[in-house]
Amino acid sequence: MAILRLQRNKEKARSLVVQLFLASAAALVLLWVAFSTSIPASLLSSASASSRASAKAATDIKYLYWGNRVDCPGKHCDTCAGLGHQESSLRCALDEALFLGSSAIDILVDDPPDYGEVSSSGSCVEHGGVFVMPSGMCINPTHNKKGILHQTRNPNTDEMWATRSCPLGSLYDLDLISSKVPVILDNSKAWLHILSTSLKLGRKGVVHVNGVSRSDLKEKNLYSNVLLINRTASPLAWFMECKDRTDHNSVLLPHDFLPMMASRRLRNVADKIKHLLGDYDAIHVRRGDILKTRKDRFGIERSLHPHLDRDTRPEFIQHRIVKWIPPGRTLFIASNERSPGFFSPLSSRYKLAYSSNFTDILDPVVENNYQLFMVERLILAGARTYVKTYKEDENDLSLTDDPKKNTKNWQIPVYTMDNEGTDR
Repeated sequence: MAILRLQRNKEKARSLVVQLFLASAAALVLLWVAFSTSIPASLLSSASASSRASAKAATDIKYLYWGNRVDCPGKHCDTCAGLGHQESSLRCALDEALFLGSSAIDILVDDPPDYGEVSSSGSCVEHGGVFVMPSGMCINPTHNKKGILHQTRNPNTDEMWATRSCPLGSLYDLDLISSKVPVILDNSKAWLHILSTSLKLGRKGVVHVNGVSRSDLKEKNLYSNVLLINRTASPLAWFMECKDRTDHNSVLLPHDFLPMMASRRLRNVADKIKHLLGDYDAIHVRRGDILKTRKDRFGIERSLHPHLDRDTRPEFIQHRIVKWIPPGRTLFIASNERSPGFFSPLSSRYKLAYSSNFTDILDPVVENNYQLFMVERLILAGARTYVKTYKEDENDLSLTDDPKKNTKNWQIPVYTMDNEGTDR
């Protein structure tokens, strides 16, 4: 369903309300004609409930809407970031929905709409905040080349999967997500019902917010007693809304939340591959675009990750991991490095395995590199010993000591063990 793109921050809230109502009304007419014959009776009875009953529902459960695509509105509306960045944004939005509903426990909804893809629990919403999830995810073409999977066939191919986007349900198990944070999709009949109800509730139907803290959204009556919160997130990226949360205790969802929420089909594929691998270890080697350099005013190449190119080469990987992974072990390698045979030197000590060894399992299911990476993450997580590229937690094992989040300090790359980078 088409949803009106949110206006710029300088426009007045009154104008936003009127425009959203008009767009919603127009869209509702079209959708009502298309879906009226298939809408469950529970939706119809809910839509025609009295204002008093609807107002009661609005005080019990609030719906959080951030936009019709991850990071849009914003600078990424015409393009899109990689899966990791989009997941950071999506997790930020889900975290806010979880926070808004964290004080509400076992809220029973009288005659609820049929959420379908939301959860199997049906009539019990365990949290008061429900996130309206974009129904699809944009796929960055830079990260969607087939050569990463089909290395053994044509490693230098620039052939790409045809898709530029995919349904969110093909990446994530929405039932599994809803067990922690209730969600509905923005193309669902449940969302149609919420929009219809919000139009009947007046000031308690919808509120447009921009730059409002999540604490205020939860505690102030202006926001806490409305059915639908229409959030205008940061124009840079949704995850910027979480940038000021330096207190990690205030972030409710861990970094690995969405990676572990992979769809059932992807989990089944990962389980088959893990079964074939048996007892194995794994490394994730990020190279590719992260190795970019630029020249300073003296013409000297500099990098934000001065040791990364060195630390992710086979000879240095072997030196690094030998203390954690003994020779002779099966080593699964997930990487965006596309040079043929790049990791072959490691085969002198380890039995190497890649996703490309399991194309007969992956090809019938995987349709884009986002799905492939989600399968690989599940395989990585299932290893006896897992070595990441960067240390993300103090207990992580990593290939490099360079920080994942740099300070914009461009340094001279280092390629030897005994020579450290210098700053000019």
